[in-house]
Parts: sequence; structure tokens; C-alpha cells
Amino acid sequence: MSDKNGSAAKPDLAVLREEIKQTRADLGETVQALAARADVKARAREQVEQTKERVLTQAAAVTGRVREAAFGATEKVRETSPGELAHEAGTRVRANPFPAVLVFAGVAAVVGVILIVRGRR
Repeated sequence: MSDKNGSAAKPDLAVLREEIKQTRADLGETVQALAARADVKARAREQVEQTKERVLTQAAAVTGRVREAAFGATEKVRETSPGELAHEAGTRVRANPFPAVLVFAGVAAVVGVILIVRGRR
């Protein structure tokens, strides 16, 4: 863009205005992104909400599995004699610590979320 004299041609005023407009828009987006990252309380609330949703989803899945297991157990009770069932159930409960571990993990997760939320206030 140089003319015959070797000097640079004047840039078009409309092009300059458009570049300024685009730069301002980019700068505004950058400032908004920085402000969102600097808002610690809002980010903490968002994380708590995401954790709540995740826990509720997992709870719904576990509830479904428990209902299926309960239905299966009910059917098995109807099919077996009372003596066989009592012996089998006692053995299964003692041999399977999974439910106790689930309860403990759930309580620990809830306590952890509460402590995190209280610590950020």
C-alpha cells in the first residue's frame, strides 16, 4: 500500500472504525470472562449445584437398583421356604459389606460438601 512517492497510503476510515469496533467487542468479552473467573462465590455456588445434581443422579440410579433388588428378593421369598431363606439371608448380609460401605461413602460425601460450602463463606 504505498503510492508512487514511497509513503504509505492512508488507511480507509471505515476500515479503521470497523477494526476499533471489533477490538472493543473482543476486549468486552475478555473483561467479562475475567470478571466471571474472579467471582469466587458464584463459582463455588456453581460447583455446589453441579455436585448436588451429580449426587441426585447417582441417588436415583442407586434407588432404581435397590428397588430391583428388593423386587427380586420378594420374588425369591415367595419361592423358598422360610428356613432356607433365613439361613441364606444371614450368610449373605455377613459376607457382603458393600451396603455399609455405600452408606459410609454417602455420609462422607455429604459432610465434605457441607464443610466445603461453610469454609468458603
